[in-house]
Amino acid sequence: MTELEKGPTGRRRGRGARERILLASQQLFREQGINRTGMNELCAAAEVSKRTAYQHFSGKDELVAEYLRWFDPSVLSGVFDRTDLTPRERLLAAFDIPATTPLCPYIGAAVELHDPEHPASQYAREYKQAVAARLADAAREAGAADPEQLGEQLALLIDGAAARTRVLNADAFPTAAAVAAVLIDNAIPATAGDDRRREEASR
Repeated sequence: MTELEKGPTGRRRGRGARERILLASQQLFREQGINRTGMNELCAAAEVSKRTAYQHFSGKDELVAEYLRWFDPSVLSGVFDRTDLTPRERLLAAFDIPATTPLCPYIGAAVELHDPEHPASQYAREYKQAVAARLADAAREAGAADPEQLGEQLALLIDGAAARTRVLNADAFPTAAAVAAVLIDNAIPATAGDDRRREEASR
């Protein structure tokens, strides 16, 4: 249960101030961008005072980094921690992204901030590396000859599909998934593929 706190208008809120600030940042950063969103606007949307905001975050830089951490702290656990899928199926499930999904917030933040040393840029970089590592782990389980290379290839496909979907306003993930399937099949030795197909057939 989150803390209850009085907002600027004196009404009691059901969510804690920190959570409301992060929810407001999700909405405003997505709708109008990080650079165009000021702390005054964020505080107004979250219905907290600036003093309260700075009690939770030392400044906007820290808030932006925490905003990114809030999205997916366990790195696609909804894909990679699924026990009902084979390793190969988990690799392909990473491409099962709705066309209405907004531009990847990690890419968006890195593009907007222009500063590789910014805390949010560093976190975005670490997150993208973690995604590639999780893809490589699944590739290794699937029997890929070079799982790190396959993980990097699939991570590149995911990011490319996300950017192309946003720019063209057309879902690029089905095409990316088809390319991924070819890469996966080429990377997994025939014996590993045969074992995988027998496992799938026995389900």
